[in-house]
Amino acid sequence: MTAPLTVPTRPIEGQKPGTSGLRKKTRVFMEPGYLENFVQAIFDAIGGAAGKTFVLGGDGRYFNDRASQTILRMAAANGAARVIVGQGALLSTPAASHLIRLRGTDGGLILSASHNPGGPDEDFGLKFNTPNGGPAPEGVTEAIHAATLGLSAYRTLETPDIDLSALGEVRLGDMTVEVVDPVADYAALMERLFDFGAIRALREGGFSMRFDAMCAITGPYATEILENRLGFPKGTVVHGTPLPDFGGMHPDPNPTWAHELMDLMMGPEAPEFGAASDGDGDRNMIVGRGTYVSPSDSLAVLVANAHLAPGYAAGLKGVARSMPTSAAADRVAQAMGLAAYETPTGWKFFGNLLDAGRATLCGEESFGTGSDHVREKDGLWAVLLWLNILAARGQGVAEILSDHWQRYGRNYYSRHDFEAIETVKADAMMTALRARLADLPGTEHEGRAVASADDFAYTDPVDGSVSTGQGVRIVFEDGARIVLRLSGTGTSGATLRVYLERYVPGPEDLRLDPQEALAPIIRAAHALADIPGYTGRTAPDVIT
Repeated sequence: MTAPLTVPTRPIEGQKPGTSGLRKKTRVFMEPGYLENFVQAIFDAIGGAAGKTFVLGGDGRYFNDRASQTILRMAAANGAARVIVGQGALLSTPAASHLIRLRGTDGGLILSASHNPGGPDEDFGLKFNTPNGGPAPEGVTEAIHAATLGLSAYRTLETPDIDLSALGEVRLGDMTVEVVDPVADYAALMERLFDFGAIRALREGGFSMRFDAMCAITGPYATEILENRLGFPKGTVVHGTPLPDFGGMHPDPNPTWAHELMDLMMGPEAPEFGAASDGDGDRNMIVGRGTYVSPSDSLAVLVANAHLAPGYAAGLKGVARSMPTSAAADRVAQAMGLAAYETPTGWKFFGNLLDAGRATLCGEESFGTGSDHVREKDGLWAVLLWLNILAARGQGVAEILSDHWQRYGRNYYSRHDFEAIETVKADAMMTALRARLADLPGTEHEGRAVASADDFAYTDPVDGSVSTGQGVRIVFEDGARIVLRLSGTGTSGATLRVYLERYVPGPEDLRLDPQEALAPIIRAAHALADIPGYTGRTAPDVIT
């Protein structure tokens, strides 16, 4: 039957969206009524779905296919006019953002847990992006959460599954389901932004590269763009088929989880350039032959050189970075006379700056960079901008980094992750540290005096909204910095992220190993927060 059904349900606790939507274990999402409750809450919180058009797709992780069918039935039962869905229910997050903007839709539902592992015993997620193509702001996510707590029923249809493998339009009740090529529109946008001719010429000159899609969503995008349109040899893209469990990989493009690429790039058979992207395609890791590029350095290099790409030839309006990201991009912005903004973690905080024309490039230390071409971070975009810069400058990655540090100095930087800490202990540690912040200025640690200590608060320069409690900052008189915050992207326990930074103006000491250069800052962080005492850990699980 195609008549809408109203199915009784109950409020479900624990459905408060975080910075990147709702993430839970896959089996939780598969519980009867759980996904349905959250989807109905989204529709209710945005004033209903009647007459509206949405984009739908995800990263192909386990339960992506079943969840897509459920959402389509519910959209139809809630009166939506059209849903534009990626073929096979697949869409990278940046491609979904572009499609929302390109088609002028009322938003989109993106199925992903970003860089978290996938599978029946791993993670799943769902987030709503607003009509600007960006993640829902806090006001919308709070309204969604409030709706989940008062929900008594959801609306759906009883219909067979739709064939999402075939391009074209089909009817679901009174709603049109339009199945589109998930890659084509995004690839066309990339071809407008970057000089594909120059990149082809670079490749024809013998330039070699490797792109690791980590069995996740960027595989089809990278294959089409890098191999089919730019002409790199078949096999340049590895792990290019999206798999429900990401082939057993942890699809997080950092040196720990993308170790296969790192081993290649640091070995004797390394190509000149390497890159990887994550589960939903919004993150990137950049590696040159024998040279790892930190995300903070990558953002700074892109800001300094973006004008070499056609899409940014007119110059940048400004640059924004998340507070835990190093200040390397700020130094470039100052030298170029650009506005620089420091925001809380979470891409949604960049949205207002991008929409208001105050910033063009944005970046986070968590391997996310992007620009005003969409309202999400974009992994493959960053790779293509790097390729454009390499082609225009005629230098390798190591040379570009060396030149950059010689001109601007180097912000040695690292992030230490302590994963799956008991939440009670993690909260107690941060509470105790916050209670001592006022007493820290003037104290000395590892030969450095503390200049300031605070809990970062942000006032949005566009709409005046205020966000508090965004992370503890401890800044020393020589500019070295420690940031501590608890992450909301995991599904088990708490993850403590410790960000460490030290600026060296050069020209000496620009080629040190970051962990060596940061050793006294690391010791100070452990002592100031008493990380061993609260967590029982003396070393992080992941270093990036």
